[in-house]
Amino acid sequence: MVGATRGMGRALARLMAERGDALVLLGRDAADLEASARDLAARGARGFVATARLDLAEPAGFASALDAADRALGAFDTLVVTAADSAQQETLARDPARLGRLLDVNFTATAVLCQQAAERLAGRGGGAVCAFSSVAGDRARRSNYLYGASKAGLSAFLEGLHLAYADRGVRVICVRPGFVKTAMTAGLPVPPFAGEPDAVAWVVLRAIDRGTPVVYAPPIWRWVMLAIRLLPRAVMRRVRF
Repeated sequence: MVGATRGMGRALARLMAERGDALVLLGRDAADLEASARDLAARGARGFVATARLDLAEPAGFASALDAADRALGAFDTLVVTAADSAQQETLARDPARLGRLLDVNFTATAVLCQQAAERLAGRGGGAVCAFSSVAGDRARRSNYLYGASKAGLSAFLEGLHLAYADRGVRVICVRPGFVKTAMTAGLPVPPFAGEPDAVAWVVLRAIDRGTPVVYAPPIWRWVMLAIRLLPRAVMRRVRF
């Protein structure tokens, strides 16, 4: 699991560990990974928990990280990617380097990692790839179109990955969270239908188990985004969200 040290990833890792799933926590900070592993153990994890280094900003290291997961687990059968980059729209608009880093992490690097994992899983009979996109990718809005563009690209990639690998036994789950109260959203105005990490984690875990191709969490965001997608372009030019 990539991103298990905080927010929705931490909540999901706790649920999986509590029910006995064997986990390899992947991330760039060894201290954070070890702290998360200790947290899972203290909470009574029933499954094996290990850690390995993976930095989404360093795609050259993806294969070795997946190798480490294979060694720790015998052979992993599911990749979960909850990690992502985020920044205020104003910052991204004024700082090309910061924007480039966000686009690289949220789309390019995540797509490359998921592609590598899907090919590896298909080669041994199947498995699951679950990655967190966002409702921000469902329709461009003036307030977050830069972050939303990175997630729109990821959503399209995951849909294609699902179509390409379904016949080879690989299930692909695209998670599209709405606003969730995590450190990433701290300080932002809290909109209606905001979710809590634990509740979102339950929805995602059920989707992974069922192989649901697209899941909105909290579920009400499926209908919220349907309404937003149906708004005419002229209306979208006038609204300020």
